[in-house]
Amino acid sequence: MAEQTKVELKVTPRDVLGKKVSRLRREGVIPANVYGHGLDSVAIQVPKDELVHVMRTAGRNEIVYLRLDGEEPRPTFLRQVQRNPVTDAILHVDFYQISLKEKVRMEVPVSLVGTAPAEQTHGGTLLHSLDRISVEGLPTDIPSVIEVDVSGLEEIDAAIHVGELNVPEGITVLTDAEQVVAKIAPPQVERAAEEVAEEAAAEEAAAGEAAAESAEGAES
Repeated sequence: MAEQTKVELKVTPRDVLGKKVSRLRREGVIPANVYGHGLDSVAIQVPKDELVHVMRTAGRNEIVYLRLDGEEPRPTFLRQVQRNPVTDAILHVDFYQISLKEKVRMEVPVSLVGTAPAEQTHGGTLLHSLDRISVEGLPTDIPSVIEVDVSGLEEIDAAIHVGELNVPEGITVLTDAEQVVAKIAPPQVERAAEEVAEEAAAEEAAAGEAAAESAEGAES
């Protein structure tokens, strides 16, 4: 993770606790906590607009450096966001403070890029079977996303497995190497034919029922 992309967020100590935090939200401030291994939890607050900006621009695994009252920036991950189930408004956030020298385990999204030739030449369907993998490494080495080039999938049933992914040096992949990330499925011709046959049978049955009802009406 490049230094120039460093994400910082200015926060302040919070002395408003419990149900009284609703007042903070009305004032455009979100209550939060920062905690970590061997650290006491600290109640903080952050301007809503600045928090929303960070959440929109930073990747899921981006390190967020919290600036608290002139202290050295605290490297953290945004661990949990609590929202109102009706309005989706942010109610509370938790930051997990980390050590840049200790390895962490994270879930990293997997993004497919490129075009699979088998979709065009054989009418296959590209299936994205696994959308994230589990990795371990130093926080500064863990990528926000892992891109997978599917341009090499030229035949039906061709697949890319976890063990074939290109991950940064120093990163250990914890997900099973045999798991399929992307695969070319056969054309859906047989399935389409079955659906047409089912629809035809349903229409025929409906027509038969209508004819039977008509006949009963004539007899009565």
